[in-house]
Parts: sequence; structure tokens; C-alpha cells
Amino acid sequence: MAKTGTLKSVPTLRDSVSEAEWAARVDLAASYRLVAREGWDEMLSTHISARIPDDPEKFLVNPYGVLFSQITASSLVKVDFEGNVYSDTDYPVNTAAIVIHGGLLEARKDVASAVHLHTPAGVAVSTHQKGLMPLNQRALYFQPILAYHDYEGLALDMDERESLVQDLGTENWAMLLRNHGTLTVGRTIGQAYVYMFFLERACQMQVQTLAGGVPLTELSDELIEKVPQQAFHWEHMGKLEWPALKKLLDEKEPDYKN
Repeated sequence: MAKTGTLKSVPTLRDSVSEAEWAARVDLAASYRLVAREGWDEMLSTHISARIPDDPEKFLVNPYGVLFSQITASSLVKVDFEGNVYSDTDYPVNTAAIVIHGGLLEARKDVASAVHLHTPAGVAVSTHQKGLMPLNQRALYFQPILAYHDYEGLALDMDERESLVQDLGTENWAMLLRNHGTLTVGRTIGQAYVYMFFLERACQMQVQTLAGGVPLTELSDELIEKVPQQAFHWEHMGKLEWPALKKLLDEKEPDYKN
């Protein structure tokens, strides 16, 4: 049986891995901690991954049995796309993480990281027939880069990889997993997290808007098309936000870098 704990006894890998891998470990641990700080974690469920830059056929993921708020850079587990483990760890890896992240990272070489969550707002919007509706500015940003994937049950079957990859496509950076949750991918770990931050905000806004039960002000097709084009910074998202977010963690939870 997997154990849980604060991982205080895990020795640092700082001098045991390459500089590129260590940097990825630190950033991925930061992403887990930030998700926990936002209250988006779900005990041990859901996962965030990061491709190892100088070993791109392998990626890092959380040890299954450790809370997101307890993740450290050294505790992250190195696996390949098929789920083979290359870390000395007392913890297993969530099979769903291998199915979802392994498949997407193998197919999308331009993706460095993926975030998958089950937040109340994200799951709620994933059940809406119209998905993420173009009701506000944040939702508009996602319209050209948002995909949908129909629910196929628990993501434990490697065969689901094919449909996940096909549904995400080659140009999208976010996806609603129908009746399940949300997923974002990024060119960097920070970008995947920041995309998720704004996708979560857009979902929260939609849920609260529809809960009002009053007639809505709908936007024109012209504006729905125009606003994403105006957001020229969208593909560079994370470059400014991520250093600031890590500075927050450096002040509040510096042990994430252990």
C-alpha cells in the first residue's frame, strides 16, 4: 500500500541529475504547489507533468500518495511514455497520468507540460452542452485553442490515448474533458499553469453567470473572432507571470525546491 507523508526524508537530487532536469523538477514542483494554493487539487487525484528537456522521451509526474502541497522537486517521479519508472521512489504512479500525459507528450513534441484538473467549475462547464461559451473576455481568448474530448470512463485504458491525441489536435492548447474536467498544455511548465489559471477563471465566470438566471448579453460573431486576434500576447503567456509566481513560493513555501 502506498504511504503518504511530507517527504522530509527524500534526499535531494540537485547534484544527481542534469541542470535541465533539475530546472524542470523545480518548476513542476512549483506548479503542484500553486495548484494546491488555489484549492484546485483533489487530494491525490489529477496530475501535472513535465517533459525532461534533455531526455525528451521521459517526463516527470507526482508520486501517487503525496498531496500536491507536499510535492518537492526531488520527490517527482521520472517515467517514460509507457509508464516505466526511472526513479528510486516508494510511491506508485497514477495509471491515468500515464494514459493522459504519456500519450499527449509523446504525440505533441511542442508540448513541455500538461495540467489536468477536476475543479468544480471546470467539471461543471465540461458538462454544459455548449462547453465554454463566449460570454466574457477570458472565455473569448480560449475559443480558437480549445478542444473537447468525450468521456470514455476512467482514463485507465491505453487505447484512449488515440482519441485524446486526435481531439487535442496539433494547434490547441486547452481541452475540456466532457463530464470529467479540464486540461491545458504549454510550451513551458509555467505556460501550461497560466493557461489553466485563466481557463479556470473563465469556467468560474460562466458558472456564476448562468447561476444568475437572468437574460444574458451575448457578443457578436465579429467580436468573438476579433478579441483572440487582439490578444497577441497569448502564445507568450507565462513569461511574465511565472517568475512572479515562483517568487511568491520562494517567500511562502521555499521547500518546494528541495
